[in-house]
Amino acid sequence: MKNTIDPYLKPVRESYRTRVSRLGKAGIFVAFIVVCVALSLITPRFLTVPNLMIIVTQVSINALLAFGVTFVIITGGIDLSLGSMVAVTGVVAALFARSETYPVVVPILAGLLSGLLFGAFNGFVITRSKVPPFIVTLGTMTIGRGLALILSKGRPISNLSDSFNFIGGGQLLGVPMPIIILVVLFAVCSVILRKTVLGRYMYAVGGNEQAAKASGIQINNVKMAVYTMSGLLAALAGIVLTSRITTGQPNAGAGFELDAIAAAIIGGTSTSGGTGTMAGTLIGALLIGVISNGLDLLNVSSYYQQVVMGVIIIGAVVLDSVNQK
Repeated sequence: MKNTIDPYLKPVRESYRTRVSRLGKAGIFVAFIVVCVALSLITPRFLTVPNLMIIVTQVSINALLAFGVTFVIITGGIDLSLGSMVAVTGVVAALFARSETYPVVVPILAGLLSGLLFGAFNGFVITRSKVPPFIVTLGTMTIGRGLALILSKGRPISNLSDSFNFIGGGQLLGVPMPIIILVVLFAVCSVILRKTVLGRYMYAVGGNEQAAKASGIQINNVKMAVYTMSGLLAALAGIVLTSRITTGQPNAGAGFELDAIAAAIIGGTSTSGGTGTMAGTLIGALLIGVISNGLDLLNVSSYYQQVVMGVIIIGAVVLDSVNQK
C-alpha cells in the first residue's frame, strides 16, 4: 500500500517543500519591511535621511564580514576568526598610514595582503589537516588577536593620515565612503556567487561534497578560495573600521564574527551548506542594524538588545532547520 500511495504523495510533498522554501526566502524581506514600518510609526526620528545614512554606514562593516562568511557557510564551513582579522589588518594598515609617511595605497594594500594571507592560512590548514573549520578558525581567532597585540605593542596606533581617514570618514557626492564600498562589494560578491563557475562550485560543495568530488570539482581549491575571500573581505572591513575611528585598535572587532554569521543565517544562508544569497545576507545585516538603531532611539538598554538579537538568531536557525526537513 505504501508504494502505491507514495507516487501520489511525492508531488504534494515537493510542492509543500517549494512553498516553505519560498516562504523562508521571502520572510526576511517581509520582516525587514515590517520592522522599518513599525519603527517609523513608533519614533519619527527613524525614517529620516541622516538616520538612515547612519544605519547603513554602521552596517557596512558587518555586511562586508557577512559577505565573506556567506561564501564559507555555503560550502559547509564556518569562520570564527573574522573579528581577529579585523584587528590584525586594521593594525597593519595603521602602521603604514601614519602622517603621510606612505601614499594611501600602501596601507590599503598592506591591510588587504595581511587579510588575504590570514584567510589563505585558514583554508590551507582546513583542507590539508581535515580538522573541522570550527576548531581551526577558533585557534586562528586567538592567534590573530595575539598578533594584533604584538604588532601594536598593546597600544592604539594613532596619528593616521587624512587620506587614509577619508576611507571611513569621507564622502563622495554626499554619500559616505563606507556606503559606496558596501554597494560596490555587494555587486562584486553577488556576481561571483551567481554568475561564475566558482560560485556554482560553492553551492555544489555545500550541497553534497561527495557528489561534487565525484563530478570532478576540486574541493580543496574551492575551500581555499572561499576562506581566502573571507579573509580579504575581513581585511577591507578592518581598513574601513580603522579609518572610521582614526586609530588602529588591537582590541577592535571583538564579537564581530558572531554578528556577521548572524547576518548570513538570518538572511537565509543555510548552516548545513548549499544555500544562500548575497541579497539575503545584506538584508540580514540591515535588519540587525535597523533593530539596533530602533532600540537605541527608544532608549532600550544594550543588555536587552543582546537578548533580542539572540532570540532573532535562534528563530532564524529554527526556520532553517524546518526548511531542511
